[in-house]
Amino acid sequence: MAETLDARKEFDSEGGEEVYSKAVRAGRRTYFFDVKATRNDDYFLTITESRKKQAKDGSFFFDKHKIYLYKEDFGKFSEGLDEVVAYIKEHKPEFFEQEAAEKSVDEEFENL
Repeated sequence: MAETLDARKEFDSEGGEEVYSKAVRAGRRTYFFDVKATRNDDYFLTITESRKKQAKDGSFFFDKHKIYLYKEDFGKFSEGLDEVVAYIKEHKPEFFEQEAAEKSVDEEFENL
């Protein structure tokens, strides 16, 4: 579910104008890839993992972890990610098969 956000002049709490956002749902986790622009029109990327968890009192909350990736690191980050994904595809190609064919561990846990 990719969605392009309208160019806005409002800057969010991270100091960037939202340029593009992609949400990837994966079982009990959702990953958000958000491209943001600084006031100087430099881009940076935030990657957020969000997991729904249950508190001891039974209520639910979202546990979030975020990393920031800046323009000077895009190339090396991309190369490293490409390399490890290629390694996994070579050694465990079944991890990239159609997800609809098998339930993930997270989905099985959720159905318990």
